[in-house]
Formats: sequence, structure tokens, C-alpha cells
Amino acid sequence: MAEEKRFDIVIVGGGPGGLACGQYSARAGRKTALIEEMAPGGQTMIIDEIENYPGLGKVSGYEIGAKFEEQATGFGCQIFFGSVDGIERLEDGTFKVKTSDTDYCSPVVVIATGSKHRNLEVPGEKEFTGHGVSYCATCDGPFFKNRKILVCGGGDSACQESMYLRKLSDNVTITHRRDRFRAQASIVKAMTDAGIKTKMNTTVQSINGENGKVKSVTFLNKETGEVSTEEFDGVFIFVGNIPQSQLVPDCEKDGVGFIKTDSHMMTNIPGIFAVGDVRDTPFRQIVTAAADGAIAAHYASEYIDEINNNSY
Repeated sequence: MAEEKRFDIVIVGGGPGGLACGQYSARAGRKTALIEEMAPGGQTMIIDEIENYPGLGKVSGYEIGAKFEEQATGFGCQIFFGSVDGIERLEDGTFKVKTSDTDYCSPVVVIATGSKHRNLEVPGEKEFTGHGVSYCATCDGPFFKNRKILVCGGGDSACQESMYLRKLSDNVTITHRRDRFRAQASIVKAMTDAGIKTKMNTTVQSINGENGKVKSVTFLNKETGEVSTEEFDGVFIFVGNIPQSQLVPDCEKDGVGFIKTDSHMMTNIPGIFAVGDVRDTPFRQIVTAAADGAIAAHYASEYIDEINNNSY
């Protein structure tokens, strides 16, 4: 039988949103547990350099993740490592967060499980992630100022991000596997007017490197069957995100699976909050995830006071 531990707040996921929530909730005097599957820091751990987090200047993803962890544990947040198998709502309205060896019981659960980038699944993509391959234009675009940039994707995000990158470089190309973009017509027009080059009916076959950095990209034209290689300095991939929201099937979500919340970060299920990249939000950055975590901690604490007062 699994060991049972009781907390005021249980956070699932140790990225910036989860760690910020842990810091603020523990600092508010709440007994807080954070369960992380791999290592604290989330996707920050695979980012080579971050330069846009306010007040820190240039810092590695590993460093910023370690700072988040240090602050959270410094205020008393307890971090446990393991995979969450499920979340069960009990008859008294509290929750049981289940792992293989321990059940964590709490009136509040904060989902901070993030999302995963949908990959192209081509040779070179994984090898050069962080060294020319990126999934975030605002994070990494400034490193490619005045360089030759390729954007992969055909939806709103890909087209909008290509326009952001166009502000940094005159040489931006977007490639899409179909003959037309899925993005809104107004966005496609704005992108065309901005002078962004297009490669339609074209798929990426491989991302090639030299001296540890992206050097070129090999393409397949689906209409002609022609294979060609062109030099690029950076490859930005926007072919969708996969929210890790499977643990809360009853929470309301958008069409893709991102969890919907109110301005307090609470879901449609009282006591379950969601923060960071797993949440339905228009902008996904470390700073916004941290803000989500702080907001969730504040209102989770208020929620606990409310249910405690109602129990008398």
C-alpha cells in the first residue's frame, strides 16, 4: 500500500510556473509539495542561453532553473521526484495525487505539467536544438539578428513568429508542407507584405550542421520530387504544441487540449489550478509562467481559507 502524505498544496510539475507557485505558497505558510518527473526547471534545462528574463541579463537555462529551485526550497517547498499516475477527487472534496510509492493528499492541486513541442522528427533536429534549432522566436530570435532564418509551419503561430523574426533579419523564409497556409488570411497577407519568402509543398528532410551549429537544411519538393539543400543559420519550428493535460480529463480545455482557467488560475473544478504552458494562454514565456505560479499560489491560499471557514 502506498505511503500517504498530507499537504496544503500539491503542485504537479517543476518548471518555472510550478517552482514559482511552490515559492509563493510556501512563503505564505502553506505546507507545499512539488512533484517533478525529471529535474526542477522544466524546459529551461534545455535552453542554452536566456537573455530576456527581467533583471538577470544573460543566463543559462540550467542556472535559472537552479535559482527557481533554490528559492522554492529555501522558503520550505518540498520537492519529490516521481511520475504522477493519476489524480483522484475524494468524497470530502480534497484530492489524492497518486505516484507509484506515495499518495499526496491536499485540498488544492496545481497542474504545472507544461507542453511539449511537436517535432519535425527529422535528422539533425534533436542534435542541434539549442544550437540553431529553436521553438521560440522571442526567446532565441535576437541571437539570429541579420542572419538567414528558416521557419517551419503553416498555422497562425508559424506565420506570426516569422513576422517577428522579420524584424530581426531581412532574410526569412517560411516552409510549409501544403500548398496553402492554415493561418488566417489576414496574417498570411501581412506576412507576404513583409517580404517573407515561402517554400510551399515542401518538407524538411534533414537539418545539417557544422562545428556544432546549424549550417544548412535539406528539402523535398512534394510536387516535383526534387531534393535540394540550402544554407541557413537558424531553424525555427512551429508545427504545434502538445499540452500535458492528461491527468485532469474533467478540466475544461480548448480544442487542442490546453486547460482553461479564470484570472485566478483556477479551472472549472474547484481546488484545481493550472499554470504555465499547460494553460490556455496567448503568450508562453518563463516570465509569464512564473507570474501564473504566483497568482495561483495567492488564490489557492485564499481558497483554502474559504473552505476552512465554511467547514466550521
